[in-house]
Amino acid sequence: MKKFKIISFIIIFAISATVFVSGCKTPKYVVDKSGAQLWGETCARCHNAPSPATYSDDQWSIIMGHMKIKAGLTDLEARKIESFLKSAN
Repeated sequence: MKKFKIISFIIIFAISATVFVSGCKTPKYVVDKSGAQLWGETCARCHNAPSPATYSDDQWSIIMGHMKIKAGLTDLEARKIESFLKSAN
């Protein structure tokens, strides 16, 4: 009975560790896309996305802070989009 508990614990631990590690990995579709692609796809879902030249770099930083939360963007997505938007200024 004790051997069964140990094996069960090892199996549960291994499955949990695998799920945890794979759950933290950034999806390949995000890694492969540019900030311009992500901007066009994510921002246009809800509204007409303004031109990158519409706001200053400081304003884009503030806007992206809000939109990251509101749009449910990952850190990588938000950084790529913000970098794209700032490159137009």
